Amino acid sequence: MPDSEPTYVLITVPFDEDTLATFRAVSDRVEILYHPTSQARDVPEDVWANAEVLYTHSTVPEPSLAPQLRWIHAHSAGVDHLLDQPVIQTEGVLLTSSSGIHATNIAEYVYMMMLAFGHRLPTMLRLQAEAHWPDEGRFRMLLPRELRGSTIGIVGYGSIGREIARLAFLFGMEVLASKRDVRQPADPEGYVLPGTGDPDGSFFHRLYPPEALVSMVRECDFVVLTVPLTESTRMMFGAEAFEAMKETAYLINVSRGGIVDEAALLEALQTGQIAGAAMDVFESEPLPADSPLWKLPSLIISPHISGNTADYNDKAAALFVENLRRYLARKDLLNLVDRTRGY
Repeated sequence: MPDSEPTYVLITVPFDEDTLATFRAVSDRVEILYHPTSQARDVPEDVWANAEVLYTHSTVPEPSLAPQLRWIHAHSAGVDHLLDQPVIQTEGVLLTSSSGIHATNIAEYVYMMMLAFGHRLPTMLRLQAEAHWPDEGRFRMLLPRELRGSTIGIVGYGSIGREIARLAFLFGMEVLASKRDVRQPADPEGYVLPGTGDPDGSFFHRLYPPEALVSMVRECDFVVLTVPLTESTRMMFGAEAFEAMKETAYLINVSRGGIVDEAALLEALQTGQIAGAAMDVFESEPLPADSPLWKLPSLIISPHISGNTADYNDKAAALFVENLRRYLARKDLLNLVDRTRGY
């Protein structure tokens, strides 16, 4: 398309007028088509017909409705909910994600959980609810596991894993990480908030391939799951991995519920195979009220909120603006999804 022609950008995610103005300000060529909705049928057919760029969470058209569509940008980091859509599989349509904008708040969630477990906060809260401190053994019961000198294993070395690793170095932890391609530790094409993360791939002590997961977790005091949900990662953390973990170790999952075999998790916690876990995500969300996971004192549960932040839309918009500039200049896009890998 000639550079003088307008680029029609369809936005189906709710944004305020100031944010829409920043999208328009990228170029005089940009024409914003704003239709906030979760249903493709709510977007007029003539709008779909003109749209060249789509910013969406899950609202996507049938391929025949959007013949001009060339790029879809997801409002979320995970794209597993989009990959099976026919339009995503259409040749010539690019898909990018919002990976990277959640890295700092999810990393803080991970450290909240590690510090809570390490400094026995669940036990303190239980004793507070009982309104007494035990006369004997209270100091041993509340003896902390310091992060300094502990070993963290990060399963999935993307934007979130890299920020967790950067902070782990500040805490003085031994950092192990697993990554699909250990020969390429850097991540030059991922979106990084200024001053965060590990784009050069230097904040780890050892890097493991996914096939060596069991070997890695044997060494860890804390294991953190940050991998995307794909066919190769579904149920990757099961009985074998739990059996390999130390009895004093903790698991923290901020990725997707489908990564963990929840039956194996339940058994590992009930039998004391591991010391505890923090789960922000589950196979079924919300977690059913009759799930036995609710009753486990060694499990901290949260309702898929580790990625929430008050300025989510601002961060997401800044990434999209950068990618929109790149798209118009015909440069490589950040966070380009490889459909064969699923992320």
